[in-house]
Amino acid sequence: MGRLTRRAFALAALSAVTTTGAAAAQGRAPVHGGHRAESEMRGMWLATVANRDWPSRPGLPADRQRSELLGWLDLAVRHRLNTVVFQVRPTADALWPSAYEPWSQVLTGTQGKAPGWDPLGTAVEEAHARGLELHAWFNPYRIATHADPTRLVASHPARRHPDWVVPYGGKLYYDPGLPEVRAFVQDAILDAVGKYPLDAVHFDDYFYPYPVAGQTFDDTAAYDRHGGGFPDRAAWRRDNIDKLVAETAARVKAARPTTQFGISPFGVWRNAATDPRGSDTRALQSYDAVHADTRTWVREGWLDYVVPQLYWHIGFSAADYARLVPWWAEVARGSRTRLYIGEALYRAGDPAQPAAWQDPAELSRHLTLARQHPEVRGHVHFAAGDVAADRIGAMARVAADHYRQPAEPPR
Repeated sequence: MGRLTRRAFALAALSAVTTTGAAAAQGRAPVHGGHRAESEMRGMWLATVANRDWPSRPGLPADRQRSELLGWLDLAVRHRLNTVVFQVRPTADALWPSAYEPWSQVLTGTQGKAPGWDPLGTAVEEAHARGLELHAWFNPYRIATHADPTRLVASHPARRHPDWVVPYGGKLYYDPGLPEVRAFVQDAILDAVGKYPLDAVHFDDYFYPYPVAGQTFDDTAAYDRHGGGFPDRAAWRRDNIDKLVAETAARVKAARPTTQFGISPFGVWRNAATDPRGSDTRALQSYDAVHADTRTWVREGWLDYVVPQLYWHIGFSAADYARLVPWWAEVARGSRTRLYIGEALYRAGDPAQPAAWQDPAELSRHLTLARQHPEVRGHVHFAAGDVAADRIGAMARVAADHYRQPAEPPR
């Protein structure tokens, strides 16, 4: 979901944030253009993988970690956001005392070492005290961002079950084709759902790994054992991910009926040139590349919300934001799934990005365009470090144009 930011810049901006209190995040109020929004998603992702946003580095004292975390929640309030999507299982590990998986190394620098406090429990409590929703973000299948199982703590489930593991592209993954893996991933997630009043369980776009040129994801043993009755391996893989999504949705609701289940998929399902139901795009297709049939998940009503990552500018020839928003609005129309849009704040002001992203108004134009489609119920911004850094004032422009008053998140 984007890329690493300049840590020093983001932290310097964060240090200037002041607490504005819970009252600033409450109530319903007029928003952009004089329209009254009964509710509107205004979220930001808070990424922990590789210490992208938080903690600023591994090994900080517990009080410093806690202070930084509260600073990010205060940042959300300051910008009149109402939801923080907090990455709590970045690599088959945990940012809470899990009964299934080790403590994450992003906290102490050592996988399995307790940090001396409960980040997820604290985040839920402190977010709610500020009038924010806390959506817990889990990555289902990624085990490690390296390919050496011996670097995992000895008690890691991947070391106890090496047959669950597939090395690919310099990383380690659980095999989505194994029913026991699917059950274990759900058990690990439900551990957090049972312990905390989460407002949502959230997945991003990583299911089967994105293709790596010249490499093969070797799930032949699982396919031979479980792939009978499918026309090809791709159909079987999609069914595996469909089962993960449908089963997780059902188990979350059974465990805690008030907790939502949402997914933020890659922004293109299929191109119209491949499938007439697809979008007018010429981009990677998540249906084929990562075996994520996101359109079906929405149409079947398995999700409470979907946040497609529309990380392209208006007018981009291969994947035009202005063409993708109406496509997703049509997919969501008539379903029970609320549609939010994932926004690429991290691109704004990055000199490596096209000229459109050097314009502070580009992101604000996205929200103006999306408002033309009633199915769009809000936006989530990637990511917290970029909200803090706000290199060219794009987030400040969004707040001034669209977030002048607080708003409640949709429920």
